[in-house]
Amino acid sequence: MDLLKELGPLLAAEAAAEAPGAGVEPADLEQAVWVRLLERGPAPLPRERARWLRRAVRAEARPARRRARREVPYGGQVAAAGAPEEELIGRERGRTLRSAVARLPGRCPELMGALLSPQDLTYREIAGELGISQGSLGPIRSRCLGCLRRMLAAEVAAPGLWGKER
Repeated sequence: MDLLKELGPLLAAEAAAEAPGAGVEPADLEQAVWVRLLERGPAPLPRERARWLRRAVRAEARPARRRARREVPYGGQVAAAGAPEEELIGRERGRTLRSAVARLPGRCPELMGALLSPQDLTYREIAGELGISQGSLGPIRSRCLGCLRRMLAAEVAAPGLWGKER
């Protein structure tokens, strides 16, 4: 009895089913299961070979799934540098932020404008420019950021139950 002919089609189907969820290629899963089978040595396969095969494929997919959840792509500067959709999203975020800062109450728009300035002003320069004490910049900034956070959170639609949008 030839194991390749007997288990090959089932292994290919199981690997093809598990691979997308694990973020790996089906061929990689197949290869890992064949290696697992070889590592068993001369020990006979269980009577329920199909069940053993399904469990082996899932066991090989599990670490890949964990890795996919933990690993984060490196910055994306290499692959998506200058991608039109990335530029569009960046400009839209900037517009949203500037719009929200302009709607802040009191002196917050001035302070946030100075903090976000490309001139990279120091607290001493900002305090002198706005005519307020340097010691009060931190508490005012904290209140302004809290207000900005609440404004932006209210503008973002909260997802529904189980991540479905309403």
